[in-house]
Amino acid sequence: MPDEATNVEPQAKRKTILLVDDDPEIVESMRIALEARGYEILIARDGNQGLAMAERENPDLLILDMMMPKRSGFLVLERLRRTQPVPMRVIMITANEGNRHKAYAEMLGVDDYIRKPF
Repeated sequence: MPDEATNVEPQAKRKTILLVDDDPEIVESMRIALEARGYEILIARDGNQGLAMAERENPDLLILDMMMPKRSGFLVLERLRRTQPVPMRVIMITANEGNRHKAYAEMLGVDDYIRKPF
């Protein structure tokens, strides 16, 4: 409903995406593309930082690299699935070609699984 004093629609809260990847080129290209579509982007450079930010910020979507320093995307996702009362939406990205990894990601409940490069 428009604010009567300003006759302007209240602005909807932008959806937040947490991008967790250790590759600076992937992070930057995804950040640019997603911000251009109106999303608020949070960035973590390793699994530990990504886990802490996911728990603290509770983003609308988590885009998570499978293989990262300090803690893999699988370990981050396993922890989030055990501790989050409402499962977070997750897209897992990877350069790995193995179907075994994809099957495990699906077992953990990822919403999508995308192979790099894209």
